[in-house]
Amino acid sequence: MGETTEPQHQLRRALGPVQLTLLGVGAIIGAGVFTSIGSAAAGGADHVGAGPALVVSFLMVAVACGFAALCYAEFAAMVPVSGSAYTYAYATLGELAAWIIGWDLVLEYAISNAAVAVSWSGYFQELAARFGAHLPEWLGTDIFSAVRSAAQVAHAQAAHIDPGTLGADIVANAHIFNEAPRLLGLPIIFNLPAFAIVVFVTWVVLIGIRETAVFNTSLVLAKLGIVLFFLVLGAFYVEPQNWTPFAPNGLKGISSAAAIIFFAYIGFDAVSTAAEETREPQRNMPIGILASLAVCTVIYLGVAVVLTGLAKWDTLGNAEPLARVFSARGMNWAAGIIALGALVATTSALVPYQAGQARIFFSMGRDGLLPAWAARVHPRFRTPHISTLITGVVVAACASIFNINELVELTNIGTLFAFALVALGILILRYTDPDRSRPFRTPLMPWVPLAAIATCDYLMFELPKITWVRFFVWMTVGLALYLGYGFRRSKLAQAVPGPAATARLTLGQIAFSSRGRIPRATFLLALLCLGEANFVVLMTLRAASGWLDLPGLAIVWVIVLVAWLTFFAWVSLAIQVKRWHDLGVTGWAVLLDFVPIINILIVIPLGLWRGKPDANEYGANPVSVRKRNP
Repeated sequence: MGETTEPQHQLRRALGPVQLTLLGVGAIIGAGVFTSIGSAAAGGADHVGAGPALVVSFLMVAVACGFAALCYAEFAAMVPVSGSAYTYAYATLGELAAWIIGWDLVLEYAISNAAVAVSWSGYFQELAARFGAHLPEWLGTDIFSAVRSAAQVAHAQAAHIDPGTLGADIVANAHIFNEAPRLLGLPIIFNLPAFAIVVFVTWVVLIGIRETAVFNTSLVLAKLGIVLFFLVLGAFYVEPQNWTPFAPNGLKGISSAAAIIFFAYIGFDAVSTAAEETREPQRNMPIGILASLAVCTVIYLGVAVVLTGLAKWDTLGNAEPLARVFSARGMNWAAGIIALGALVATTSALVPYQAGQARIFFSMGRDGLLPAWAARVHPRFRTPHISTLITGVVVAACASIFNINELVELTNIGTLFAFALVALGILILRYTDPDRSRPFRTPLMPWVPLAAIATCDYLMFELPKITWVRFFVWMTVGLALYLGYGFRRSKLAQAVPGPAATARLTLGQIAFSSRGRIPRATFLLALLCLGEANFVVLMTLRAASGWLDLPGLAIVWVIVLVAWLTFFAWVSLAIQVKRWHDLGVTGWAVLLDFVPIINILIVIPLGLWRGKPDANEYGANPVSVRKRNP
């Protein structure tokens, strides 16, 4: 962390616990509580609703996010450096894993901000329409939706099918495509409000972290005021009979709703990107992360109770459930205030992630994984100005031309993968560096990190197949960039041999070194890392298997599958055989590793077996079973 004190790489420390908590609240409470909460309660085309049991869904998600938040809090206090999960992976899993998570965080921060900007554009246009101001339609949507919709309508007309059966949104987007002005024959379709709000937020983030915090704090307070307005006013109109039946679709409805509203909680990790701009980070970072999650949980529970009490649960399936429950009662003035609150909420959600993405690029540039310009700090504003400007350009471009659904899907899987890697890092660092000072310690080790990993993997498993394919392609491009630039130019690559230079292959050196035994913890962590990698690759191959009807892709799929399974089997068998030798067991027992069913039954006990206390040389004659320490 020595680079953080160099003047050219030093950020201004101006944030306290209150600002950090508000930063987290601003990132968490966004479009989710104003939109997706209705679909979670009433259900949709692909899922059933939770009904009034939506409060249980919120509690389930709060527990799941709490596991990840506890892991983030320990890291943020122990490694108070900008970069969030990227920095944590760099300190524990090595350079390659750090690059993977840093590249993955682009999905969580930059791409998610593009999705929020598209949502902001929709609220802005709707609120403007209430005052009689209408933006040209070709300046309020994205080109991909328009082109796709026009193609669908044309296809339906050619098949003599009524385009109205495709849905109102598709017909409207097709109309926009046909009526848009042309330049050299190409339609000009551009989401101007989404582009404009990203440019404005980028300017706020660029001029300084203190100014960003002031702007964000004002937005968060305004947003909380509007949510409080909904809770207080709505409480007078609650009808208790609307809470019956409490769980109309049982556990399935509660679980489906939890999967939908999970990402309404994402945002507490954005607090950790401001570690270098925080006063007393070892104390204030855990407070900011955990307090923001707790505050939002209380708010969400209150909104769920009041909303399901204002109207029957099956009438809430619309894009503006909080506003519609008032407009249905003829209270249009209240509905307008709620719509304004949704606009403020999405604006405040843009700020932390726009600042966070720039600081992740800043950390990667400081480590040499990106060019040096990424780590430059403005001499006056003391912010990473080049990274901020590049982030703004990329996010504004994506927000103005891409469809919100595609952006959200990529955000989902990137966020869950980041959470899982942070939890894995906690487990590894507790073993590799147990004596390091930890101002905050994740409780109930190792069960809390394991629960975080299991929860994230389960939710990743539930994501659509196409999301896995896009995620794999994105990570493959990132790996190519690392091998082409970062691997050769990083500070670890330039370092002289020493402790810092071993960060590349820490686990590999321990597991495959020619001398020394594999301790229990290292063996189990190696298996956990292999299992997580196997899960990601097999899920991607499972998604790609849908293209097996195409001969060329089928051959590629089979080759990749066989190659991966061969590699996975070789690595797992190698560390198991070495573990047998280190325990002093040879002969027929080692052959058990090659029997798949028995292998599953013995692999965990093999890790829990304490074995010899002293090291022995791999390949040498081991001590007999009778002489080993149990």
